Amino acid sequence: MPDLTAGGPEGRTARTALALREATAAGRWALLDHPLLALPVAGTPAFLEPDAVVVHPDGTWTVVEIKSFPVIDGAADPAKVGAAARQAAVYVLALEELAARTADGDPARVRHEILLVCPKDFANVPAAGLVDVRKPRATTRRQLARLARVEDIAAELPAGTTFDLCLADDGKTAGRPAEELAAAVEAVGAAYAPECLAACELAFHCRARARAEGAVAALGRGLRGELGGLTTVESVLAAALGPEPAEEEAGVPDPTVAALRRAAALRAEALAPPLTGIEAACR
Repeated sequence: MPDLTAGGPEGRTARTALALREATAAGRWALLDHPLLALPVAGTPAFLEPDAVVVHPDGTWTVVEIKSFPVIDGAADPAKVGAAARQAAVYVLALEELAARTADGDPARVRHEILLVCPKDFANVPAAGLVDVRKPRATTRRQLARLARVEDIAAELPAGTTFDLCLADDGKTAGRPAEELAAAVEAVGAAYAPECLAACELAFHCRARARAEGAVAALGRGLRGELGGLTTVESVLAAALGPEPAEEEAGVPDPTVAALRRAAALRAEALAPPLTGIEAACR
């Protein structure tokens, strides 16, 4: 168990990388307790701290994840195991980035099976099992690749755009005009979703912009995905309530539009006033 103490996250990350290289070169078992890893996310390093990383004598590395949910009769909650696998997949990606920067540059030394440790049958006895994280690892890698890099976003901003509240470079003189800060915020595109309210201080600002633009994403990512190419509330209402296309122009019907028309018809039928006795008899 090498000593991983160092000053600051950068120092701990460098100490972890050194310990992994030394243990791999020595060809012996090693256990790194709460190492610190770095993973580039949209061009900015994110620091990650897995519970443990094991170095095998053959030079491969395994992530160890310790959770509190129990393993009862040899089985654990699939949803919680899946969440643990997605979390550990990020650690695997960070280790692969680190392995690619070593002398041999071999990311394959990182094993794609993590060791999940949980309590057994509500006791203090640990139970461990291997979990394959190749699928969540691939999903996370694709998501990270699609993220816009901070450098690319900054390059599209007008010259002189700043979000610093201070007018002077000493970081103490406050008083930047509110109009200038508002213009800087407006220069950045907003991608609002309801879950932003729990994590972002600008969520109310982005929600107001999304509502002003009539963006469907303001109603949730799930609904946005189901509506396909209909990205605004106006386009959804036009598809649901607009005139039927002529048969010679219809071609292959859009399933989203067909579902919207069906829902609009059912809603109109449910909200229609009740029929009188004569109208019901005529029906």
